[in-house]
Amino acid sequence: MTLKDEFATRNFSIYGQWLGILSMILCFALGIANIFTFRVIIIVFSVITLCFSFVILFVEVPLLLRICPTSSGFDNAIRKVSTNYMRAAAYGIMAAVVFLSNIDRATSLIVPGIFLSLTGLCYALAALKGQAFVGSKTLGGAGVAQMIV
Repeated sequence: MTLKDEFATRNFSIYGQWLGILSMILCFALGIANIFTFRVIIIVFSVITLCFSFVILFVEVPLLLRICPTSSGFDNAIRKVSTNYMRAAAYGIMAAVVFLSNIDRATSLIVPGIFLSLTGLCYALAALKGQAFVGSKTLGGAGVAQMIV
């Protein structure tokens, strides 16, 4: 199944997964960009946003759990975020935390917050419509991990 075919399925979990990858990139880039400031609270939220980018990477690309040497506790925690409801909740919490960075002043960390919210919304719509979670084959979903092992 090509990427075009995946998007044509109209499954919101596919949209959520790709928005999650975009959110991960934005969290990483803007987390680094906002570290270089003199406000301690912004630095703290930048580090938190950077950590979110790595968590998202392992949640959205399940193949990495097989490749990267991680602890069993970390693997179990990531595997708990496997349903659309859990992913929607996780992205909602991450978005709320990133939006809290605006307590001090508005920064570019608003952008990852918006994309994390959109990702959570896609997963919530998939859950409410009763769509099963479908992982993108491009990102290491159904069948790819078994081919490598």
